[in-house]
Amino acid sequence: MRRVKMVLMARTRLHGLAGFLLLSGMAANLKSAESAESPAEALLRSGRPLVIAHRGYSAVAPENTLPSFQLAKAAAPDLIELDYHHARDGVPVVIHDETLDRTTDAVAKWGGSKIRVDSRTAGELQTLDAGKWFDPRFAGTRLPTLREAVAFIQKDHVTLIERKAGDPTTLVKLLREHGWVNQLVVQSFDWEFLTGLHQLEPKQVLGALGPPSKRDGRRLTDAEKALSVEWIDGAVKTGARIVVWNRQVSGETVVAAHARGLKVWVYTINEPALAEQLLELGVDGIITDNPALMWRTLALRGWKQQAAR
Repeated sequence: MRRVKMVLMARTRLHGLAGFLLLSGMAANLKSAESAESPAEALLRSGRPLVIAHRGYSAVAPENTLPSFQLAKAAAPDLIELDYHHARDGVPVVIHDETLDRTTDAVAKWGGSKIRVDSRTAGELQTLDAGKWFDPRFAGTRLPTLREAVAFIQKDHVTLIERKAGDPTTLVKLLREHGWVNQLVVQSFDWEFLTGLHQLEPKQVLGALGPPSKRDGRRLTDAEKALSVEWIDGAVKTGARIVVWNRQVSGETVVAAHARGLKVWVYTINEPALAEQLLELGVDGIITDNPALMWRTLALRGWKQQAAR
């Protein structure tokens, strides 16, 4: 009887140990899953400057359209950037300008001029031709909704969403519904929007676009638009982890941004010589209409075209 009791006790201990190991393994797996790096986070850790396709491959296709995004994919940038506004019914639609005149046939179709994106529903906007203005070969190209465009890009690439107009709640809802939180990067010139989005979804990687054209209702001088420690401090307060600036950056301000934990991306750079100068300053990303040309520039500096994430 004593031997039976000892065997039972040993089995109980073994079962307890097995259970403990099983639970420990489950906990470790959960911890690993929770700490798994998102695509957006991985890009921030890149060991080389990033190549970012501006409005898709906008040098060879109509900007902010699916053909432009498809051609951008062929050039294998690290991110594909797009812009969006809200239609009259609140649906985010991919387009850069607040008016439809430049990149659609709205004037010919509806008459008038300076026709605002938010004056029409998404359904109405998608009846417009958004490709023929660029080249007749793209006739019939439509304006995509933000959901359509991001779903298309995120299949195998990473999106850089630039919010032109719209509230943070709508965007956060879209990102959560489709599991896109931190699978992409969001940027905006509106730093109040960024602050609001960060409060709603602190995990989402954000980029603070600058410089703004005005501050306190006053137009800024060119000197005031240059990236500075003051602008860097303001970007940090929004929750942004990237400052996305024009070419008015210096080596000192890039170092200052890095010291605050921020990456520095610059736009819109299409000249290899200028890209060379900015890369010498230590910038972390180049936004360009011609990603293939920027890859060539990086290659000549010894950087290989390989995954940054």
